[in-house]
Amino acid sequence: MKLIPLLILSFQVFFAQNIVQKLDAATKDLLNSAPAYAANLSFYVADEDGKLIYEYNGNQGLSSASTQKIFTAAAVLETLGPNYQYTTTASFSGNISNGNLSGNIFIASNGDPTLGSWRFENHKPEIFKQKLLDAIKQKGISKISGDLVLDDFYFDFQPIPGGWPWNDMGNYYGAGVWGLNWRENQFDILMNGKEMKGVNVDLPNVKWINQVKTGGSSDQSLVFTAPFSEVAMISGTLPAKSVTVSGSMPNPPLTLGNEIKNWLKESGIEFNGKITSTSMQKINGETIQYAPKNNTLLEYKSPTLDKIVFWFLRKSVNFYGETFIKTVGKEKKNEGSFEAGIAYLKEFWKSKGIHPAMINFADGSGLSPQNYVSARAEVQSLLWSKKQPWFNAFFDGFPVQGNGMKMKSGTMKDTKSFAGYHQAKDGKKYVFAIIINNYQSSNLSDALYKVLNVLK
Repeated sequence: MKLIPLLILSFQVFFAQNIVQKLDAATKDLLNSAPAYAANLSFYVADEDGKLIYEYNGNQGLSSASTQKIFTAAAVLETLGPNYQYTTTASFSGNISNGNLSGNIFIASNGDPTLGSWRFENHKPEIFKQKLLDAIKQKGISKISGDLVLDDFYFDFQPIPGGWPWNDMGNYYGAGVWGLNWRENQFDILMNGKEMKGVNVDLPNVKWINQVKTGGSSDQSLVFTAPFSEVAMISGTLPAKSVTVSGSMPNPPLTLGNEIKNWLKESGIEFNGKITSTSMQKINGETIQYAPKNNTLLEYKSPTLDKIVFWFLRKSVNFYGETFIKTVGKEKKNEGSFEAGIAYLKEFWKSKGIHPAMINFADGSGLSPQNYVSARAEVQSLLWSKKQPWFNAFFDGFPVQGNGMKMKSGTMKDTKSFAGYHQAKDGKKYVFAIIINNYQSSNLSDALYKVLNVLK
């Protein structure tokens, strides 16, 4: 009767040795390939209980690109809660008499990254527009004698994390974070070959330099903008046909202000004042006009955090991650800065048992090449997240890639990473992370898939 448990144990040992040998062989094949001549790899695989299955330089910190988002997503779900909502407020100063508001309209927010986003069915730009106009009309306002002030001072003055490359930050995936954001701080340019046909939103005072050339069959263009800059450039190559190129707004609050001005005009509400923001008042040395605490016209709530995290992970929206960083900095350290938020993120994961040397964060999205994390740290964060009550919201955001593996990916030049969960055909459940840097080939994903396929 004792033979059966012994046989089962023998089979388990054989299976464990077999999967380790296969992973080791696949890893060595990857590292012996020509594109990996000068590459660095960090790879870690555990079972669902956290027991190590296989590792190769598991503790080594590498640039992981967007798999770093798993740390940010889990930390904000735990810190703020899946039902957390951002709030944007419209208010006014002065008095209303015979339909005339003898004061200003203020729009303020605590950094809602979804304001004007197209991703959420009940929070599209036209919905905010209608609610704002309805609120103004319900107060009997038909004329605004003052200004439109965009209060964007909930966070600090720095919209971009230090260390972001110049050729990233002007493109849509390099959008900065203001206290008041709009349309994910993204604009779209309609290009016809090298000719600019138009921009979908107004970018106040921006002058364009167009150095695009036609060539090839894909978008190889770059947009260069910077926060508060009035000069923007587009360069690179585009196919000789109509394409849309997306960039990051240099001044989202003023762009929103101009849209609101147009909404007022369309609705027959007279407005002849100026459009300004608290940031612009600071830049111009003017007295800063903050939104009043009373005289509220509208409180507009964002989708719940779990819905925002879904898109953060599923579509890898860097802008959401950097907003989360500033939000936890403000909430936990009373400082809405990247420095405060990153410090909190490091403390958070250190408190969950991850060695601080393996989580050398520089931002919340992974876009900065100054980020260094290890595969082991990523697996530890995934294992911890799996035990939390909000895990389903977290897990739902992971895309299915590599022929059926639920995992987040990260991509930068010569860098690729994957981190996630997988149940093999035999029922075994794995938690894994793999990061490679300086792998000089165009098929980085396929190279890593060959290793991860062993887990299937």
